[in-house]
Amino acid sequence: MQAKAEIDAGVCGFHTDVNASSEDGMFVTFEIMSDCDKIRGLGEAMKATPPINAYEEISPVGDSVVMATVRECLRGCCAGCAVPVGIFKSMQVAAGLALPKDICIRIVKGDVE
Repeated sequence: MQAKAEIDAGVCGFHTDVNASSEDGMFVTFEIMSDCDKIRGLGEAMKATPPINAYEEISPVGDSVVMATVRECLRGCCAGCAVPVGIFKSMQVAAGLALPKDICIRIVKGDVE
């Protein structure tokens, strides 16, 4: 199965496309294209990583290869970058562990009701 995430990261203005694919519903590979140099480096690191076991990634007891790679590659980057969650969600969909549904984070400045 294949999944694509189109991510507009926010005020930085960078756009990222994540293509995740899995032939067996367990192991996922990624192709990541971005306007951001740091995210392009992350994409290269993800491509160099063996296919990711999506079941191990969602386990509450194990360490996440995706998030460890993100932490390593995005040092000095905005800690609130929206791209890592898009990578993780596209992995879940490609492995059949989640349905393809848009996610949305709306940021509102001022009074909150």
